[in-house]
Amino acid sequence: MHQLTTPREEQPLPTAVTSTEDAALAIEILQLRARNEQLERALVSRAVIDQARGMVMALAPCSSHSAWGLLVDVSQHCNVKLRDVAEALVATTNDETLPAPIQQELRRALRRLHMADR
Repeated sequence: MHQLTTPREEQPLPTAVTSTEDAALAIEILQLRARNEQLERALVSRAVIDQARGMVMALAPCSSHSAWGLLVDVSQHCNVKLRDVAEALVATTNDETLPAPIQQELRRALRRLHMADR
């Protein structure tokens, strides 16, 4: 019978870990946890941004690409993070008022988009 896998070379397990190795491991764990938290925040932000993009696509109507560009434009002109613009727009579905600067720039961006389609 043929062996499908090759046997691994046996390596002795370390019996003692130095404090330098412990510190390096602790640092790596902290870095991995921080990275994990960043990725979790990014996933949540992405979902909200996608919801806002869908709202813009329904309002305009426009393509997903155009909606993305519109949200980025609003974000840049208001000097507000894209995630925050998206959260504010999505919050309007719960009867929250869109902040005036975002509302004003959203109107401008929708007009620019409409004019570009002509």
